[in-house]
Amino acid sequence: MNSSIRRNPRMPTWQLRLLRGRPGSSPRLETYPVELPAEAYLIDAVEKIWAEQDRSLLFRHACHHASCGACGVRVNGRERLMCITPLREFSPDRPIRVEPLRHFPWLGDLLVDVSPMMRRMAEVGFAIIRRDELTADRPLPEGIEQGTRFEDCIECGLCLSACPVMAADEDYLGPATLAAIERMLSEPRDRDAARLLALADDPHGAWRCHSAMECTAVCPSNVDPASAIGRLRRWLIAEKLRRWFGGGR
Repeated sequence: MNSSIRRNPRMPTWQLRLLRGRPGSSPRLETYPVELPAEAYLIDAVEKIWAEQDRSLLFRHACHHASCGACGVRVNGRERLMCITPLREFSPDRPIRVEPLRHFPWLGDLLVDVSPMMRRMAEVGFAIIRRDELTADRPLPEGIEQGTRFEDCIECGLCLSACPVMAADEDYLGPATLAAIERMLSEPRDRDAARLLALADDPHGAWRCHSAMECTAVCPSNVDPASAIGRLRRWLIAEKLRRWFGGGR
């Protein structure tokens, strides 16, 4: 913490307790005072700490408007995106604890390696564009000539961090991947449905979910992975019945 920062008595001073450390060392919480208006966001505070107090701080950010999913962390024990977490939700009198996401390899400070999640999403062939919801034939805002409907999932990893099953089963596909499988099965994408159903029917797939609903609670894009997993289970049951009794889906 840099105690030489000059204070503005008319500006709120927020106390951020950031988890610091590197792999191989014992992580610790360090407190940083930050002056910002209540209208600012948590990402503004973390960036200000990096710019004015400690350039060694590791964290990830990009878009600043909840479209890239890069700035996911745990705030007072809850998964959040820093770019849409306003400081006005907190009190300057109480520290704001900021820690990295769980269930990912820790790279240091607030930074984690999200590549395991990306590999799972790539394995199922998840596409970010909804082929059945192209917007070319819909009214577009003035000045916009062409638009495309993208998937709501921004691959932020908050659902994996919040999921209690991920803590017990590192091979669990996870809420984001299972929701992606369900989304792909629900529309014509020229995908291999049998392969996707086999992935979901794996011991580390849809049946491993305990329906804790934490994934849906923390999702910043309203994907509702828990409901998607429930629908995916119905797909699997229908497929088993079709195979066993020769009926249709």
